[in-house]
Formats: sequence, C-alpha cells, structure tokens
Amino acid sequence: MKTEVSEMEERKGKGEVMSGTLDLSALPLDCITLIISFTSPRDACRLSLVSTALNSATESDAVWESFLPSQFQALIPSSLSFSSKKQLYLSLCENPLLIEAGRKSFWLDRVSGKKCYMLSPRDLSIIWSDTPDYWRWVSIPEARFDEVAELLSVCWFEIRGKISISMLSPMTHYKVYLVF
Repeated sequence: MKTEVSEMEERKGKGEVMSGTLDLSALPLDCITLIISFTSPRDACRLSLVSTALNSATESDAVWESFLPSQFQALIPSSLSFSSKKQLYLSLCENPLLIEAGRKSFWLDRVSGKKCYMLSPRDLSIIWSDTPDYWRWVSIPEARFDEVAELLSVCWFEIRGKISISMLSPMTHYKVYLVF
C-alpha cells in the first residue's frame, strides 16, 4: 500500500516542497500494530478496511488489549473465555458484567472504549427506602439487578450514589441517569 505524502524540507534557507510515496506495507507489522494501539477502537475498525496489512494489524491482540481497561482480567469471571482480545472487547461492549457482588454493572462504550457503570438500587442511598409506605423492593425477571426499588409515594425524593474515582476512565466526562 503506497500513500502519497508531501514533505517540507528546509535547504539553504529556501523552502522546497518534495513529493513522494510511502509504502506502509514496508513497515514491520509490530510497528503498524503499535501505531494503531494509540488510536481508538473506532479508528482501528476503520483502518482495518484500508488494506490487508492494516487489517492484519487491527486483528492483533496487542491492539485490542490496549483498548481494554487496566486490570480487566479481575473483572472477567473464570467461566468466560474468549478466542481473542477483540472478542473480549466486543463482549464487554454488548454484555454488561455484574461486579461487586451484583451491586454494580460494568461495560465498555463501543466507540471510545471508556468504562461505563450502573449502580444497583441497593448500592444507592435512597431516603426512606426502608419505609414500606414509600418504597417497595421487588424482583423483576428482566431487570439487570436482583432487586429494584419501586416508589409508592413521595413527599421527599433524595437518592445518593458513590463510586470510587479509581474505577472511572481518566479525562472523561460522566453523566448520571435515573433508570426506571
């Protein structure tokens, strides 16, 4: 695969433009793999369509491991196995994992690879959640968590949640949603 490049070169105080080609397929596969690992999952998928050399590099476990969170092994139950890091990445995007004794749900954003969390109602501080006149704890088969809190009546609505900053992706803006 050859790519047209333009290069500005200073010679004897004069600017001179030189044009040439760069044969990306001449680069070692490990070099291409390393370069792609500094991009994003979306970029890796796009690059895989450019050439067979880039496609081979984007299928590398080294690329997809760079998109996984550090210490990802601790999150994956031993009962799950994956044939590649790419398969693991895609599974974490599509199939949230229950962590911390089922009190949190974890998954990856497919495009950016950023960490996403959902806190279970039992992991939240809900004012008067132990008062049957206001709240009821129920199990819903299709719910992500074992129990959900059902609001029966309200005169004061206050919910607080905490998550350790070390669990979050750096340089990321997070949003909070109340799911009902």
